[in-house]
Amino acid sequence: QVQLVESGGGLVQAGGSLRLSCAASGRGLSNYGVGWFRQAPGTEREFVAAILLSGGSTYYANSIKGRFTISRDNAKNTVYLQMNSLKPEDTAVYYCAAKLAGSIGRLTTARSYGYWGQGTQVTVSS
Repeated sequence: QVQLVESGGGLVQAGGSLRLSCAASGRGLSNYGVGWFRQAPGTEREFVAAILLSGGSTYYANSIKGRFTISRDNAKNTVYLQMNSLKPEDTAVYYCAAKLAGSIGRLTTARSYGYWGQGTQVTVSS
């Protein structure tokens, strides 16, 4: 069982930055991959970025590549999403999720994940 708690969302002007945090608790966390997804009203949940807690391999959606950076602090069991050069179209609820690294399904696919946080709102004003 894994519990995830996101924080760090808020309101920011276009061009600004935010850092989201995903604090994880549970056993065997080093065996997991953690992803960030986002969902705007009326849209499907969209992959943003993912990281393997063991080894640190990272994966990004093309829409945010070069602007967002995912990282981890294994000592704190926390995954971060640094978001720079934010755009109004980045406005969404951001969720972190966890899946066993060797389990079926891609890190880029929401339905592959078994554990989800409650989400944090990010609003980018123009």
